[in-house]
Amino acid sequence: MMKRLVFALVVCALVAGGAVAASKLRLSIATGGTGGVFFPYGGGLARVLSHKVPGMQVTAEVTGGSVDNIKLVGAGDADIGFSTIDSAVDGKKGVGAYADTGPQDIVAIAVLYDSFVHVVARADLKITDVSQLKGRRISVGSAGSSTEAIADRILAAARLSPTKDVKRENLSVAESAAALNDGKIDAFFWIGGLPTSAVTDLVTTGRLKTNFVPTAHLLPALNATYPGLYRRFTLPKGVYANAVADVPGLGVSNLLFVSRDMKDETVRKILAGIFDNLAEVQKIHPDARQLSLKGASAPTAIPFHPAAEAFYRARGAAK
Repeated sequence: MMKRLVFALVVCALVAGGAVAASKLRLSIATGGTGGVFFPYGGGLARVLSHKVPGMQVTAEVTGGSVDNIKLVGAGDADIGFSTIDSAVDGKKGVGAYADTGPQDIVAIAVLYDSFVHVVARADLKITDVSQLKGRRISVGSAGSSTEAIADRILAAARLSPTKDVKRENLSVAESAAALNDGKIDAFFWIGGLPTSAVTDLVTTGRLKTNFVPTAHLLPALNATYPGLYRRFTLPKGVYANAVADVPGLGVSNLLFVSRDMKDETVRKILAGIFDNLAEVQKIHPDARQLSLKGASAPTAIPFHPAAEAFYRARGAAK
């Protein structure tokens, strides 16, 4: 009789445990390449949410970046994504890199931080203006990435044809840094937070000396065609070892986004998990220190999920 009772209790415990496991909310975050900021930031968020939100298990995925992320979330193959605002706007409209998939029904849940548009060149070429990239072999970022989109826009603002006036390579930031270090390219573009590990490694341990090409003077031309998407962003000296003086450049905001049809309660749990543990989130990466309730709810060109709007109102953050 006792053996039957023990067996019954064990079975009940296993069934109950299976029910709990089955009820766990499992989410995936589409991040970026391993040499950028999206990947460590997303990995850190996944750890915080998994450890701090009861019943939630979150994993981070390596991806090609913003474009991949928007398409993955749009297709239901990921639940949360990182993106630059310009790529998200294109995704909402179904233009550019999204012409093949059409408009993506994505909504913001938080504005995270601003990225710097890096234009890194071989120092021996003495390139001080984007227009001097004419005829050079450059990497414009991974094919279809947000880096490629802004690279093409900056080249056009400098009155260069993105397809005819440069020799294009489509490389990730890690591949771009390696190719520049090996003398296979003359310069590369990269949108990323400060510091970006692949760029840090290049300027501190690379064989070739490099410099950053200023881009701030191109903002008026960019704003004429893409109003409100870019802003002046200065690379402070000392962020990278070769930046001995401030570099006037361009910046673009980064978003955390989801599909419009994500359940309200899921959005609320994600945001509560982030902002109830903000001090821990801010330790993930230097760029995560920019995160705040006020900044996360700042007006942006992408609409917010209704549950995100309600969350920020309840926390006293005006959107």
